[in-house]
Amino acid sequence: IHERYRFGDMLDLTLLDDRQYRSHPPCGAAKGNAPASTDCEDRTAAGRTMLGLEQERWFDAAMAGARGRWTVVAQQTLMAELDRKAGEGKSFWMDGWDGNPGSRDRLLGSIAAHRPSNPVVISGDVHAFWVADLKQDFADPASATLASEIVGTSITSQGPSEATIRTGLAENPHIRYARGDKRGYVRMTLEKQAARADLFAVDDPFEPNSGVQPLAAFAIENGVPGARPA
Repeated sequence: IHERYRFGDMLDLTLLDDRQYRSHPPCGAAKGNAPASTDCEDRTAAGRTMLGLEQERWFDAAMAGARGRWTVVAQQTLMAELDRKAGEGKSFWMDGWDGNPGSRDRLLGSIAAHRPSNPVVISGDVHAFWVADLKQDFADPASATLASEIVGTSITSQGPSEATIRTGLAENPHIRYARGDKRGYVRMTLEKQAARADLFAVDDPFEPNSGVQPLAAFAIENGVPGARPA
């Protein structure tokens, strides 16, 4: 399923499969709809992977060969770290990248090593809008931003609670925007000097002919990683 496409000198598009080859969720979480769990030693065990080692090597080669003005990586779930616990301690959704942080480190390490132009990760499947900086070290807000992430919400499925969104913003300074109460989609526009993400929400997800309203917009400047309000 993973594949690469090139659109002239403007875009290198890499599609990942992070569903078929991932390790079983750690910390006692059940595979599938795994709940958020308290952190444990197994989460950071060597050899855990989100993509499988063969796809990780393939991705590294893709970043080495990227030549477009924009390097877009499309994949299935939130890549940015998301501590879901308010206050002391940490809690993560273990059936995603937070359950396989070593694999995420290797992926972001490939981006850091090969320095493809303007890396942007587009994601979904978490029933909320998220805009995030993908950091070299999520524990250090001052560490380098290696890529930008834009996450589209669900079309009709219910999103996370307002408390979850508030905690996510408060505990994770690399998260720039989050909204879980709206259904809709994201429109990405790529130009030479900037990429723009427009977030749209439908007025009524149960109405096929519902109106659509702009919710927020973010821009990523050419050569400057990190999305900012547009």
